[in-house]
Amino acid sequence: MRSRAQVVVIGCGVVGASTAYHLTQLGCTDLLVLDQGPLFTTGGSSSHAPGLAFQANPSRTMTQLARYTVELYQGLEFDAQPCFHPVGGIEVAVTPERWHDLKRKHGLARSWGLEAELISPPEVASRIPLVDSQRIHGGLLVPSDGIVKSVRGVEAMGRAAESRGAQFAGETEVTGFDIAGGRVRGVQTTRGRVEAETVLICAGIWGPKVGRLAGISIPVQPLGHQYAQTTPVGELAGAVQEVTHPILRHQDRSMYFRQVFDGYGVGSYQHRSMPVSAEDLPNGLRSRPTQSGAAPAGGSHPVIRGDWQHMPSVMAFTSDDFKQPWQDACELLPALRSTQLADAMNGLFLFTSDGMPVLGESRDVRGVWVAEAVWVTHSGGVGKAMAEWIVEGKPSIDLREGDLHRFEAFAHSPAYVRARGSQNFQEVYDIIHPLQPMEEPRPLRTSPFYPRQQQLGAYFLEASGWERPHWFESNIGLLAGQALDGRVASEREPWAARYWSPIVAAEARATREAAALYDMTPLKRVEVSGPGSLAFLQRLTTGEMDKTVGSVTYTLLLDERGGVRSDITVARLGSQRFQVGCNGPLDVDWLQRHRPADGSVHLADITGATCCIGLWGPRAREVLERLTDDDVSNDGLRFFRAKRIDVGEVPVTALRLSYVGELGWELYAPTEYGLRLW
Repeated sequence: MRSRAQVVVIGCGVVGASTAYHLTQLGCTDLLVLDQGPLFTTGGSSSHAPGLAFQANPSRTMTQLARYTVELYQGLEFDAQPCFHPVGGIEVAVTPERWHDLKRKHGLARSWGLEAELISPPEVASRIPLVDSQRIHGGLLVPSDGIVKSVRGVEAMGRAAESRGAQFAGETEVTGFDIAGGRVRGVQTTRGRVEAETVLICAGIWGPKVGRLAGISIPVQPLGHQYAQTTPVGELAGAVQEVTHPILRHQDRSMYFRQVFDGYGVGSYQHRSMPVSAEDLPNGLRSRPTQSGAAPAGGSHPVIRGDWQHMPSVMAFTSDDFKQPWQDACELLPALRSTQLADAMNGLFLFTSDGMPVLGESRDVRGVWVAEAVWVTHSGGVGKAMAEWIVEGKPSIDLREGDLHRFEAFAHSPAYVRARGSQNFQEVYDIIHPLQPMEEPRPLRTSPFYPRQQQLGAYFLEASGWERPHWFESNIGLLAGQALDGRVASEREPWAARYWSPIVAAEARATREAAALYDMTPLKRVEVSGPGSLAFLQRLTTGEMDKTVGSVTYTLLLDERGGVRSDITVARLGSQRFQVGCNGPLDVDWLQRHRPADGSVHLADITGATCCIGLWGPRAREVLERLTDDDVSNDGLRFFRAKRIDVGEVPVTALRLSYVGELGWELYAPTEYGLRLW
């Protein structure tokens, strides 16, 4: 094994192999891939994954990653065997709500450039004859979906990377990192030290444990997931091909299915959440008793057979949890009633608090990269994007939804990761509205105005842990005024009406015609200060920052290639002090990464230490003038200017800005004054 490599990849599952394959394609061949298991069936989640690749996703990014994964695996083979079976994929609806959701999903798929079509129940049954077409409203067909042969694909990509100069080392556990000056210098393994300037952690369910060795938090949660294979199905007798039926999702019951020669594979997310700590996972292959004979569906004893039994990523099958899913499976596919379970497992894989992967370079330990919580469906695309990111500095796909630094501090806490990861497991196939908030843990972050908002009947949604009022029941009286002059908000169909009230329209009208208060506290704010602060902001933004104290500038943050990363608002509050209104943690991460190393620029996230009211509307000045002795006339505080004023007894930084196209101010104050300010 090499003692030095330009890049070390930890983990040789679908992500590690894909990254190595694409790194070597880009000319990065001084590469060492390590895995604690034997090559290439290493015993992680990739080794037991059923391989279903459903590409349609509400996220454009995830759809792009899945489409490339399918393209990649279709072009791979090993030992003259294909790495992908392009049988197509069908999602069926047994409820009207799901059928409407599939129509929405069809529209999204087409807008993302993915070929898809809605098909009738008989058309579903013509493709999957085992389906009871009388039970369904129809299906969504994606012809290019199929089965990824993950272990075969891993070996195909590994052998290709080896032929270009990469080295793979199995049964080699990483035990530590060498870090100096905020950068990785190498890794310690059970076979000795390896010097390296770049290390990628894609260790799957062991990722959090490996991350902690480097001092990096990777907020992911391993969870058990049930999958079983049946004894032969009569209708498939004599089948010689592994799979000819399209893969199938029955999301109304949180299940999926695939043909396996003359039997069927059945997966379920219907059961209770089964979180496991990464610290408690075994490191290598281990023995486990094999249950002889087939298990009656719904039996009480654990069943683990076949290739899964020695894998550390596989837990004992808890068949009590499979009783209801098996009944549901037999209702949709009646032919399964004559079968039993031949093989079954509780396989482990990763979930995150928002259902997206965790990707990117650590800010705290430069040179350490992360690619975790990636399913087989997206693994090829993620490997390509990570290779581009490492070698070229930027991936060809926008990965901000999965960026490692998108999380607030609370989202790294073990309690939050466990609770939200478990809930996302429960909701993986649910019909999720775009505005649907998490239910627990709440309330987590509240502005100082929260008690008053509760008294006023606020309807709260959640974002970044903050309780954010979307309308107030106390304003229901405004609807009467609208009804008198016929200006009533249009009725919405049930989906669009969720998390909405006609009161919203009435409040918008009151803002346009009079004045209103808006809680702006959750918007991310950073104070930039120090002798180098002006030059720092001049370099990172498109706007002119060298203006008089009190100026406010709406500007853009650019990346190294001149692309737009974000839009921000910068208020110059002193010669060396600026308040920057950001869009979230990724903006703060960008500022932190580009801060000069000489200490001339100081950054402080002041979001939690301050609060903000948006006072907006044509009569906003009438409200503010009654409460301050300071000049807030047009000449006293002009548009896009900032000024220190007193509102009653409260010291306030007032920015003459408005989100609503009317007169108004953003009024910032220390949090302890918040309730008085309201």
